[in-house]
Formats: sequence, structure tokens, C-alpha cells
Amino acid sequence: MEAERLSQLRSEAIFRSSRSGGPGGQNVNKVSTRVELIFYIDESLVLTDEEKIIINENLSNRINNEGALILSSSETRSQFKNKEIVVEKFYKLVTEALKPKKPRKKTKVPKGVKEKRLKNKKITAEKKDLRKPPKI
Repeated sequence: MEAERLSQLRSEAIFRSSRSGGPGGQNVNKVSTRVELIFYIDESLVLTDEEKIIINENLSNRINNEGALILSSSETRSQFKNKEIVVEKFYKLVTEALKPKKPRKKTKVPKGVKEKRLKNKKITAEKKDLRKPPKI
């Protein structure tokens, strides 16, 4: 995805800040450093309908009932840095979700593996034959 479209996506996102846990002393009680990014996928004007469907499928476990993708960061003591971190997470998540999945290449079972399986099968069959009572 191009940088221009990503910046347009950022403008559609809603940012919310709240008080964060962790280190920071008195600062923790006074400053809202934790940043939450909320992005409503279905309401986006930047994404095409196909892209919205792909994102909804690939990120279904991260999207809530209202159709919002919510990401948060409280890694640093700075609200600005946390905002940058959460935006990077968002960009990475969206670009990864829109990348086409590579189809699995079917591989052939090697001849040696087949022979080994048949050999083991024959040995087990012979063992079981030996357990049977003799035919008279």
C-alpha cells in the first residue's frame, strides 16, 4: 500500500488517550500517555469494498462487534511516541492483511518414504499372522 493512502487511512482513524500503568512516578497519575487507535473499517472512504472484505476476513479476531479495529500502545512515557508506535502497528497490520496469501505448493511423497511405509506394514502383518492359531 502506498504511503499516501496510508496517511489518508491515518486521517480516518480516531485517537483516544488514557492514563497508562507502569513506570512514570507521579506522571502516571497526571498525564494520559496510553494511546488507542480506533479505525472503523466499513466506514472508510480510502479502502475499496474488496479491501474492506479482505481486512475483515484476515483481521476478524481483532475487530469488535461494531466493526472497529482497536490498537493501543503504552510502551513509553510519552504520548507522542506511543501515538507513533500505534500508527506504525496499524500500518503494518493493514498492509500485512492486504498482502495476497501465497498458495501452498503440493509436494510429492518421496519413493523411499512410500517403500519404508509398505515395508513396516508388511512386518506388522507378518507379526499378526504369527499370532493366529496354526491351520490344520
